[in-house]
Amino acid sequence: MQSKAILGHAETTRILAGARAEALKNHWAVAIAIVDDGGHLLALERLDNAAPSASYIATGKARTSALGRRDSKVYEDMVAGGRTAFLSADLMTCLEGAVPIRHDGQVIGAIGVSGVKASEDAQVARAGAACLE
Repeated sequence: MQSKAILGHAETTRILAGARAEALKNHWAVAIAIVDDGGHLLALERLDNAAPSASYIATGKARTSALGRRDSKVYEDMVAGGRTAFLSADLMTCLEGAVPIRHDGQVIGAIGVSGVKASEDAQVARAGAACLE
């Protein structure tokens, strides 16, 4: 029998708070989504003035990062490099702004952000993920 770490409520809350703090520090209106390793939504917060669509995009980015076990930017770069077939994958949101959340070398979830420039979304996501380290 194998065992694995999972994101609990306490960890999810800490990650969300770290991402929120980074966004607020920079006056960025974003949505922040945290998913487990299977891409299932654990937390979603849309900050004041963030577009309603940001919630859907942040969740898609997080799901992509969790299932792909890598930053969502990897998929954006693939599409930009000509691998447009990734656009047909229903589970993939090929946009920068999500990073996996790791514990002991294993991906246990991901955080996705949407609402500002892609690199700024990624900055907020990294700040949240760093709260678990």
